[in-house]
Amino acid sequence: MALSAVRGALGFLTRLPVGHRERDWNAFRASPAAFPLAAYPVGLVLVVPFLLGLDADLTGFAFLLGIYAVTGVAHADAVADLGDAAAVHGDATPERRRDVLKDSAVGVGAVLALALVLLGTWVAAATLAALPLRAAALALAAEVGAKLAMATVACLGDATHDGLGAAVSDSLSARSLVLPLLVALPAALVTYPNPAAATALGAALLAALGVLAWSRRRLGGINGDVIGASNEFARLAALLVGVIAWTHW
Repeated sequence: MALSAVRGALGFLTRLPVGHRERDWNAFRASPAAFPLAAYPVGLVLVVPFLLGLDADLTGFAFLLGIYAVTGVAHADAVADLGDAAAVHGDATPERRRDVLKDSAVGVGAVLALALVLLGTWVAAATLAALPLRAAALALAAEVGAKLAMATVACLGDATHDGLGAAVSDSLSARSLVLPLLVALPAALVTYPNPAAATALGAALLAALGVLAWSRRRLGGINGDVIGASNEFARLAALLVGVIAWTHW
């Protein structure tokens, strides 16, 4: 069951050739721990740019390429959608903002949100490039934190309508988050005795809670875009806070 859930998570969250079987998808939906479990193999792939000895800026760019080559662009698209919904002027209703989420047009909010996420991720990766092995450890922790953020939003959020968000979250509750937290704990130790990885995981959780609070207030709940965007925001928060923690401790 656990292996099937992880295959389902990898099939849903990445472009890795694991297949797309309905049994795996159903196991994944019922097992939020599959989010951080799947992050470990994904993270091991994403640390490769830090081990190649490239220039810092090239390392940052290669890391970005690796993220979207492995995970696809769905989560980046979710960031863009939330950016446009956040940029709606005036006292827009949740219904109005959800309509903007569905609109295929790209506005300035989408461009700005996506640009900030990409630039922040590149800067953090380039900063880490000076410390290859440590950078790889922190990048792994950040990926686990990103997937833990998705599990957090799915477990604590209420879907606004039937759709992808509801399919992932409807059978979950706050108690469902315990196992994902336990699965993510080993990633907090990968930089031990330096607390950078633990701090990065904490930042990812805070980012998830921030996205969840915003979506409740502005959208009336969560949907697939909110879950997907939490992955990108949490990875960025984990990398930036992890870099700061490492340079200060």
